[in-house]
Amino acid sequence: MAVVKLKNVNYKYPLTEDYALKDISFEFEEGKFYGLIGENGGGKTTLCSLIRGLIPHFYHGELEGKAEVFGTDIRDHKAEELAVRIGYVFQNPFSQMSGVKNTVFEEIAMGLENLGVEKKEIMQKVEEVCRLLNIEELMDKNPNELSGGQRQRVAFASIIVMDNDMLVIDEPTSQLDPHGTENVFEIIRKLKETGKTIILVEHKIDLIAEYCDEILVMEAGQIVCHGKTGEILSSLELLDHNAMIPPAAMWGHEMKAAGKTLAAIPVTAAQAVEYARRRGGTADGH
Repeated sequence: MAVVKLKNVNYKYPLTEDYALKDISFEFEEGKFYGLIGENGGGKTTLCSLIRGLIPHFYHGELEGKAEVFGTDIRDHKAEELAVRIGYVFQNPFSQMSGVKNTVFEEIAMGLENLGVEKKEIMQKVEEVCRLLNIEELMDKNPNELSGGQRQRVAFASIIVMDNDMLVIDEPTSQLDPHGTENVFEIIRKLKETGKTIILVEHKIDLIAEYCDEILVMEAGQIVCHGKTGEILSSLELLDHNAMIPPAAMWGHEMKAAGKTLAAIPVTAAQAVEYARRRGGTADGH
């Protein structure tokens, strides 16, 4: 079942002449994990803002075409309704903090408080999500005194605790070191296991390759190609669209060019190891 339906969507921000989204047609299906990749300024964040309802309810501009979320035109949705059903993790964790709470516990609980959830249930849910994300030691700390990596984990916690139907995650590791990135993708792995619909914008292409079911490639406000992760990320055509392909895929193409053909072009390190072992085990070594 499609949870988001876009048909011939065009959008431009207020006071601009160029369209940020151009003739976008796509359906996001329930329970799938989508990766959005492509050049900077290609329209990925704008597309996320549309799905989340920030367009047109916050960024007004000009929106054309059909854009339905959960069966209702995005123009007819109430912004607060979408906030409950779609969790949005911003690129900058500092933007996610309310700035008005004194402890991490209170920060994570704020969304549930706004929904009028009973105090006992709030405490239970917040404690559960803190255990899930291994941030129990942060619960009594001031959110404004946390590191960038800690803030990003708290930002995830404040979204996960709401138990949204869909998650839109916009470059969650852009400001993190390798350790922080590893922590965030451990969270994303756990989210994937819940079967929620997830849309992820991320430049670390090897991580996109490992986690996503399908890939959308954006360039100049358009979806220039889309399909299953292995199919899209193994194609050298991505380079023509200012998008990267995983190191494992580059290695696979180099092997092919050297006459050492593999079972398929790998897109993850694990696949590269598997295909190399298979090739090494063939009778004639070719």
